[in-house]
Amino acid sequence: IPGRSRLFHPACSLAMPEGERGGFGRGFGDRGGDRGGRGGDRGGDRGGRGGDRGRGRGRGRGRGRRGGDDEKAWVPCTKLGRLVKDKKIKSIEYIYLHSLPIKETEIIDYFLGGPDGAGLKDEVMKIAPVQKQTKAGQRTRFRAYVAVGDGKGHIGLGSKCSKEVATAIRGAINDAKLNTIPCRRGFWGSKLGQPHTIPGKVTGKAGSVSVRLIPAPRGSGIVGAPITKKLLTMAGVHDCYSNAIGQTATGGNFAKAVFQAIGRTYTFLTPDMWAPTEFTKPPAQEFTDFLARSQKA
Repeated sequence: IPGRSRLFHPACSLAMPEGERGGFGRGFGDRGGDRGGRGGDRGGDRGGRGGDRGRGRGRGRGRGRRGGDDEKAWVPCTKLGRLVKDKKIKSIEYIYLHSLPIKETEIIDYFLGGPDGAGLKDEVMKIAPVQKQTKAGQRTRFRAYVAVGDGKGHIGLGSKCSKEVATAIRGAINDAKLNTIPCRRGFWGSKLGQPHTIPGKVTGKAGSVSVRLIPAPRGSGIVGAPITKKLLTMAGVHDCYSNAIGQTATGGNFAKAVFQAIGRTYTFLTPDMWAPTEFTKPPAQEFTDFLARSQKA
């Protein structure tokens, strides 16, 4: 342009010869792009030859993830975790019997995940944006509610708030695993076959939402809202009536109310539980020698 310095612009990089780019020396347009493109092609080819390991992210870095980097061996950091890993505790019901707090998600994966890790299912209940007013404006984050269950009498519900949706879901899954509780199942009428419903009427409340679960005959299915159906199905309940009042559009409180009602199925005593209780030593006392030896090692 007459009367002005000749500056480089990406739109006119094709019209200018390579030696007339102004005062930028070697330039930062075509040559760098070609180099990155060639590197990306090499990385993509190498990733293709290596199977799922490569992604081809430019500059020849096509190796991607390695097999053993993400899946690290579980190193327990609590006494309960050490007992579980060394197979001193045989079932998760033993943990519930002694009311031991579970602080590691690997304990739930060990008992409920199955050999291939497919025994535990997770379902996103609700994802809602939340905002905080600051001097610079609103700060938006996302709160995720996730439920996990094995369909055999265990259910967990967790929540997590984060800037990214994926991060919130991952944190909610871990929180749900730590909040896993047993769900007691029973019969309606004759005790034939496997338990299919809840043993009695239970109620849960969170915020303004109040949920009541009522036993139902076999074959009735789960009569209720989608959140109620998801949670009861993941808990292993096949037939149940439900009644909900309050602001049920608030999905987080609705899920919490249903979860609280499911947790109350073990809070009342029925004649089939009148057998004398045989008290045993808690795990920390029973395996005290093992814990002391492994801690020193």
